[in-house]
Amino acid sequence: MLRQFLFGGFISLINIAIHSMVMATVVGIAQRTSKTKLPYPPLFLAVVMVPIVAVLMTTHTTEVMVWASAYALVDAVPKNVQLVYFAFVNYATLGYGDMVPVDRWKLLGPLTAMNGALLLGWSTAIIFEVVRQTMDRGPSTSGQR
Repeated sequence: MLRQFLFGGFISLINIAIHSMVMATVVGIAQRTSKTKLPYPPLFLAVVMVPIVAVLMTTHTTEVMVWASAYALVDAVPKNVQLVYFAFVNYATLGYGDMVPVDRWKLLGPLTAMNGALLLGWSTAIIFEVVRQTMDRGPSTSGQR
């Protein structure tokens, strides 16, 4: 059991590092763009949010690929299971139940789900903050809270 926690924790830390780098970049861009007032913040919001959400989705897909690679490294899934599908189901906490890891690595599924839930929540918080900052830039909302 300790081996599963250590390995799963290590993979989680890799994903947290990936996510941290992307989040720092997204937050930095959001802070730089929030310096000036715009006459049409809802239009600007759409222009800003589409690429930000695309970057976040790409980041999460990359993190799923890290988990899929980890599963492959330790042979954590049965031979007939698609690794990326299995990693996505766990990461997104979807839990179809149509497949399970091999017995000696059963804890990797819940560890993947915990990692995914935390990182997806972190992304949601960033999206909310970017929306808030963008909407605060407009003439009708500036200075009001």
